[in-house]
Amino acid sequence: MKSRGPFCLRHAAADTFAMVVFCFAAGMLVEIFISGMSFQQSLASRLVSIPVNIAIAWPYGVFRDLVLRSAKRISSSGLMKNIADLAAYVLFQSPVYAGILYSVGASTDQIITAVASNAVISCGMGVLYGYFLDTCRRWFRVPGYYPQV
Repeated sequence: MKSRGPFCLRHAAADTFAMVVFCFAAGMLVEIFISGMSFQQSLASRLVSIPVNIAIAWPYGVFRDLVLRSAKRISSSGLMKNIADLAAYVLFQSPVYAGILYSVGASTDQIITAVASNAVISCGMGVLYGYFLDTCRRWFRVPGYYPQV
């Protein structure tokens, strides 16, 4: 039986998988190579981020879908989808990321640098995450993201 409405277990599972995997890898790269955090600080941040990402993955997916639908009213071009992915990612993730860094003891300067760097890098990351999320939704066979048989 297909799930109807905004909640679908496959949808939530795909969004959670995508968020945890992508944010762990991308966050560690930014924290170590750009923000100057130690490997131990970054690993602590990434481990703290896992339950946070599990909690926010599906709400982010819903938010992203809303932003994409709104953007599509303006234009259905690929460029507009990429801009919407970027906007959704930065608007939703930046406050969450700052909270994670604060909770693991990063300094104010490290938090500002990491969040600002992440926002700049999100010009690519938000778009890449959008493609990765769409791919995960197809892998998990979320209705609307794979060819219906």
